[in-house]
Amino acid sequence: MVGATGNVGTSVVSALESDPDVTSIVGIARRLPARRSSFPGQGPGRTEWRSADIGTSDLTGIFSGADAVVNLAWLFQPTRNPVLTWRANVLGGMRVFRAVAEAGVSILVHASSVGAYSPGPKDAPVDESWPTHGWPGAAYSREKAYLERVLDVFENDHPSIRVVRMRPGFIFKRESAGEQRRLFAGPFLPGRLLRSGRVPIVPDVPGLRVQALHSADAGEAYRLAVTRSVFGAFNLAAEPVLDSAALARMLDARLVPVSAQLARTAVAAAWHLRLTPASPGLVEMALRIPLMDTTRARTVLGWRPRHTALEAVGELLAGLRTGAGMETPPLAPHAGGPARVGEFASGVGRRP
Repeated sequence: MVGATGNVGTSVVSALESDPDVTSIVGIARRLPARRSSFPGQGPGRTEWRSADIGTSDLTGIFSGADAVVNLAWLFQPTRNPVLTWRANVLGGMRVFRAVAEAGVSILVHASSVGAYSPGPKDAPVDESWPTHGWPGAAYSREKAYLERVLDVFENDHPSIRVVRMRPGFIFKRESAGEQRRLFAGPFLPGRLLRSGRVPIVPDVPGLRVQALHSADAGEAYRLAVTRSVFGAFNLAAEPVLDSAALARMLDARLVPVSAQLARTAVAAAWHLRLTPASPGLVEMALRIPLMDTTRARTVLGWRPRHTALEAVGELLAGLRTGAGMETPPLAPHAGGPARVGEFASGVGRRP
């Protein structure tokens, strides 16, 4: 499994570890857990860890003998250097796909995203046949969509390989709070204030309706994709659909109408002033991505989320308040250093 130490990767490892029919797991990441024996879900001898970079390492040798490869690797930052993220995500992803074929692996499960979808409706869910051309204003969306096209060619050229594309909504868990704050909110977010009654207002942005799921449920979906004879794309999301009103209720805050244009302008200003790492393109993407129909995941994959979308967000908020994390480099709660000095020193949103 490539990208095994992040928000989703740790949950996929746990899900695979719980399956008695999975006899061997290889966790691949650029930076490995320092205390691998304490990694959640890891049983003695079940997971072997390998350090590799998908942009430069010999992936064919690592994949040799594997029955399946799960590709979760993704570089979200730096948003200020889209050439770097393109090289890591797109060119690196293409190297993963090529190595799967060269190593004779029979199953490829790839982490796509709702962000790969072309703009669509917010009042009726779309199935997996909706176009995946992304939103060109966001590097994340462009890169996810481009890899969908690469996989189209890959499937045509390698019909013997079972290819599964997972298209989840936003994925949260308590232990991912520190990583997601660093990636998207930046060092200025006062996590301990994110509790009921302490946030006075929540912006009510028209059209801001998104879907989410718990990381553990995403991990279970990947386990099913590996172990069951399924192929194609699967939308993954839990109920209910999230909007500003739902967040306001969770925080006991007042809704304040804010136009989409004002929201975009505010995020763009914060990004240009290096107050936040989240680029304005991500706001544009969130306003345009469609709602997804998850019928195929339920009926074909046999997937049922155990957590609601509200529970997933609730865990994230709890993790932000308490500084939660895990003993892996991406999820380490104090990765930014004391008082988040490292995040300021490296330039908000500039370097990974």
